[in-house]
Formats: sequence, structure tokens, C-alpha cells
Amino acid sequence: MYLGIDLGTSEIKTLVIDAAGEIVTASGVKLDVQRPQPHYAEQDPHSWWLALEQAIDELRQQAGARWQQIRAIGLSGQMHGAVLLDRENQVLRPCILWNDTRSAAECEELTQRAADLHSVAGNLAMPGFTAPKLLWVARHEPEIFSRIASVLLPKDYLRWQMCGEKISDMSDAAGTLWLDIARRDWSDALLAACGLNRDQMPRLTEGSQPGGRLQADVARRWGLQEGIVIAGGGGDNAASAVGLGAIEPGDAFISLGTSGVLFAVNDRFRPAPASAVHAFCHALPDRWHQMSVMLTAASSLRWLCDLLNATETDLLAEVAALSETVQRSAPLFLPYLSGERTPHNDPQATGAFHGLTHATNRAALAYSVLEGVAFGIADGLQALRAAGTELESCSLTGGGARSGFWAQLIADTLDLPIVTHQGGEAGGALGAARLGWLADGGDPAEVCRKPAVLRRYLPNALRHHHLQRRLDHFRLLYQQQRDARASGF
Repeated sequence: MYLGIDLGTSEIKTLVIDAAGEIVTASGVKLDVQRPQPHYAEQDPHSWWLALEQAIDELRQQAGARWQQIRAIGLSGQMHGAVLLDRENQVLRPCILWNDTRSAAECEELTQRAADLHSVAGNLAMPGFTAPKLLWVARHEPEIFSRIASVLLPKDYLRWQMCGEKISDMSDAAGTLWLDIARRDWSDALLAACGLNRDQMPRLTEGSQPGGRLQADVARRWGLQEGIVIAGGGGDNAASAVGLGAIEPGDAFISLGTSGVLFAVNDRFRPAPASAVHAFCHALPDRWHQMSVMLTAASSLRWLCDLLNATETDLLAEVAALSETVQRSAPLFLPYLSGERTPHNDPQATGAFHGLTHATNRAALAYSVLEGVAFGIADGLQALRAAGTELESCSLTGGGARSGFWAQLIADTLDLPIVTHQGGEAGGALGAARLGWLADGGDPAEVCRKPAVLRRYLPNALRHHHLQRRLDHFRLLYQQQRDARASGF
């Protein structure tokens, strides 16, 4: 059996799969995000470890005697976060997260300092990435910057707690802007542009290869064998791709989690920074991928639920009962609650409802949120197409995949077949467990097979036509917002 650990933004998820690849048991513990100022998003790394220990305790109780059969561990995690350690391995400050947008000015500085940034790192400098965060720390917290001995990504902080080694994988490291993505190695020039060097970086390994072994004290506490292998693992989306069997060129999926991701597998490095498309290493050797990323997806629905003091289940049921007429007259929603990445690269973008009337009820608002996220994904698909990537269909994963209404809305918006899979909501945790299996010597053809199809959603041409008209208006509203900010409004 194999243990998968996925460190998300809002939850740490753990699961165990058996030798047939079936999920035996799963557990999750919620996490909180601190936002001390506008544009800030932080978490205490120690809170991740406490949450993981709680999740492991729950998982161990559920698994019973089978727990002792675990042979390897895989890791998945939210990307781009900066965990800063001093020479005594003490955390210097809270982790600045992927959806923190404070470092917009430092993105411009990095672009000026590193002339080959786009060709080597394959991406535009955006506030979400790790490198601009370190420039921000250097400028605003120089005493902390001067004490940095190690920079770890979130899941690799957990790895360090588990095995005592500082190691990362290619897919997660690709999101730092310090990796030479074609060569799959740290770039000394890009590190130097941030005042850092490779001695402060973790050792690199492929996601499907060993990346440490469980040390004795943690093994005793968790009731596992000392020395079992910990896989290199992957960034959350690359790990989710492994969980969905998206490992061959042409495979693609949409992840509806805190963020919204459109992920396409490539057999070579294909940077497209002009389209604000991300080009990263996959979690498997000799594979790369492109992504479009919107910063607020399923989290926008949670935001609305909190405002309305309603449950997602109730709101989704009310949305499903809306008539087509009400849907077509619902307000338009710009889902930019944390700014936006693809295609706008605009950390100052803000969310908005447009077209509110006395007739607008909470079901209409919820529909607008689901539609606005679908429109954001459509913008991402347009960016991928501009980068030369064409898709024939997409799998759907993440918490939002539980809504059949949302899946059909996305299919109709994109004019693409959408497929959900059994266990698809497991996402990165399932992929992490599979990477653990691979690191233990598993055959990729067996380990990375696609899960059984749960349901197919075929696009409706008439509904696509009506949605396209609303999408055109949606895009115009964003452009008007950007023009207004440019003019000082």
C-alpha cells in the first residue's frame, strides 16, 4: 500500500491506495489562510505539520491492521510558497503563498535584472511565483533575508520534517522562476538575480524517483517502518495529472480547486510567456506541461457561501433549479478576488457583479459565480490555443468536479467534452500516492492508468452560442475595469 499526502491551501489531504491502485481510506484537515494586509496571503508552516500529524492519526485508525503494509510515501503540494529557514533550520517568517500578490513591483525588477528569464524559466514574472517574493523580502525585510540559509517549497518543508533532508522535485521547482526548465536544473544566473545561490536551494530529483526516507522518530510516531522511501512528489497540478493518468502529450484536465487550472501535457519544453501561459516540468522524467491558471475558482463559491451564510450543497441545488431564462439574465461575475494570472497577469484586478436588479436572488448570484469561473477557464483555453495547444477533451478534477451542473456549464462554455473520473476529487493526494508507488519500483503503465470514467458531459451547441455572447460581455467588463485603473479611476 502507498500513502499520498497533498498539502493544499485550504486543506491537507491524505489517502492510502492498495496494490491495485484503489483508494483504501482518506482523511483531511482544514487549514486557514492569514491575510494581515491587502494582497497578502500567508500560512504558518508549523500549522501544516500539526495538521498532517492529525490527518495521519485519523488515517491510521481508519486503515487498521493494513496500515503496516505501507511501502512508500508520495508528496503533493501547493506551489510557489516560500518557506525561509535560518542556519538552525528555524522558520524565519510565515510562508508567503502562491496567491499573495504583494510583489508586483519586484516582478518588474526581476524582469529587468534577468534578461533571459523568459527563455530559461519559461514564464513571465508574476507575483505568485517564488522568486519575486524573495526580492520583496530582501527589500522590505532585509534582516530576515540576510539570515536565509534555505528556501523550501511547502510540501518540501513537510518532507524535511519527515526525513531531515532538503529535497524538491522538478515540477514544483519549475514554479520558482529559478529553474532552467529545459535542463531540469537550478539556474545560477536566475538565483543570482535574486541574491541567492544553489547552496540555499534543495537538492533536485524527479517526482517518480526517491526523495528521502522516513526517519526513525517520525516512523515510530506514525506506526510505520523506518526508512520507507519518500518519492520526489510533485506540485499539486502535476501530481493531480499523475492521479488522472494525464502523462502523455495531448492529455489535459481542468482542476477546480482554490485556483482554476487548465493543464496540457507536452513531450518538450514549450514556453509561451506572451500568452501568460505557464510552462513547467511534469512530475515524470522527459515530460513537461503547459498551464493556464486563474487565481480564484472554487474558492469564489466558498466566498459567496460565507457571505450568504449558506452551504455549497444548498446553493448548488438552487442553481440547478434555475430556468434557462434566469440564467441568461443573471448578473455577470468577474472572479478576480485575488487578482488574476492567465491571461491578464494583473494582480490589481478585482472581482465584481455586473447587472444586479431587485429580481436578483442568491441562486442567481451563485449561478453568476459558477459561470464567471467557467469564463475564466475559457480565457485560459484561448491563451493555450494562442500558444499552439489544441485540446479535444478535458478531464475535470478538484472539489468543483462534484457538481454535475458546473461540469456541464464548463463543457458548454468551452465547447469541449468534459469527463469526470471515479476518485477524481482526490486530485493531488492520489497522484502523490502513485508517485510513491513509482518510487518503490512500480511500472508507469500500471500505476498511471486513467481512472474509470464517472460521467461524460457533451457540449450543447445552442447553449454555447448564448454563453459566448455573455463571455464577450464578460471580457469587455474586465477591459473596462483595466482601462479605468490605467486612467487613475
